[in-house]
Amino acid sequence: MFKNFPRTFWVANFVELFERWAWYGLFMVLALYLTGSSDSGALGFTQTQKGLLMGTVVGILYFLPVLTGSIADNLGYKRTLLISLTIYATGYILLSLVKSFLLFYLVFLYVAIGSSLFKPIVSATVQKTTNKETVSVGFGIFYMIVNIGAFLGPIFSSKLRGLGWSYVFYMAAALSVFNLLLVLFFYKEPAKENTSKVKLGELFKLVFKNFAEVLKDKRLLIFLLLIVSFWTIYNQLFFALPVFIEQWVNTHPLYELLSKISISFASTVGTTHGTIEPEMITNLDAGFIILFQVIISNIVKKMFPVKTIMTGIFIATLGITLTFLTANIFYLILGIFIFSIGEMSSSPKVTEYIASLAPPDKTALYVGTSFIPLSLGNFLAGFISGNYYQVVADKVTIMKEELASLGVNASQLKSLSSTKISDMLMQMKGMDKWQLTSYLWDKYHPYNYWIALFSIGMFAVVSLWVYYKFLTKR
Repeated sequence: MFKNFPRTFWVANFVELFERWAWYGLFMVLALYLTGSSDSGALGFTQTQKGLLMGTVVGILYFLPVLTGSIADNLGYKRTLLISLTIYATGYILLSLVKSFLLFYLVFLYVAIGSSLFKPIVSATVQKTTNKETVSVGFGIFYMIVNIGAFLGPIFSSKLRGLGWSYVFYMAAALSVFNLLLVLFFYKEPAKENTSKVKLGELFKLVFKNFAEVLKDKRLLIFLLLIVSFWTIYNQLFFALPVFIEQWVNTHPLYELLSKISISFASTVGTTHGTIEPEMITNLDAGFIILFQVIISNIVKKMFPVKTIMTGIFIATLGITLTFLTANIFYLILGIFIFSIGEMSSSPKVTEYIASLAPPDKTALYVGTSFIPLSLGNFLAGFISGNYYQVVADKVTIMKEELASLGVNASQLKSLSSTKISDMLMQMKGMDKWQLTSYLWDKYHPYNYWIALFSIGMFAVVSLWVYYKFLTKR
């Protein structure tokens, strides 16, 4: 099967590998960087600010490929890739320099524009370099490659941020420069490149004309809207789960277990404090996909895509629910594994199903529309992991509420970092870190966060069942 894929297919996948390495190396720890205590070199933003920044910017990022897919069809894939990677490299460096919420938001938006130019290209290249016999496995390989990059990035970031947060951004910039050279010298246009000059006004007129054409495809549009729910719960892996682990989950028992197996391995993946960083835990999702994606893709390759997606989302919902239901690190890992099975079943099939509906000359445009539910899912995930999480599950908010019940005035806490707030409460309650965490867990029930995620996931399952029964062409 692997011999049936041309060189361009593999080059595109390697470009995707390094792009995902850079992106997830930053994105997996971004929530921690944004909300971490200023004492540690992080920015100290609130959960609401984090949700607003990550939700809206990444939401915009995933909407723009609807337009940039059409631009790529006109300007050529290679030329568009070179532009996007240049933005990536410069944007990552700038992110390491800015500290205020507004400046970080604007620079992150600049990076999102580069990412939006990049995203439709590789998926469209995979579609153009496969056929009916190889397309399902081709997208499975592509998704496995995505997760190899997603797996490597956080591992390096977890170690680099110990030297200083800036090194995470430097790594992402260096990988983008390497990708730039890889595209320049090895990527070949999968279709005949349009070398004619296109006026800017004509180009954008064509973009919006094509976008309007996509909106006329009601079956596609309804499907895109239904998939929003899946991406809302999926994004909790990045928006909420790292923060949840950092605030509520004691990872020391896992470190002890690994130490019994191999002390050197435990010290490699863990910290000097005998714990495992949150990004190393959430990174297991990518690890499971690397191990099992091709197997799962072969199992479901002959199944009708919508039915497979519906089943996958049901499994993923059970998994994501379990991760937030308990502070036990081992149950949390089991939840991530269950979630990854659902993700492997459904996510590649979404792109495959949409690409199968595309006319031959509109591949990138149609693949670009697959980012519409990702966009809306990020907006919704940003609100849930921001405003909702801050009210229901944020430990800093809960500690402030507990201090208020002990007579501490809120004005006394405004200038304090989250670390100092925690130290104050531990001293007043006469508890250590994990005694206090257990006390707050039992009193304030932050695990209730799972209820919203379970409800959203089950809504997606039921809605897709109706779609499958009445709106699909088999």
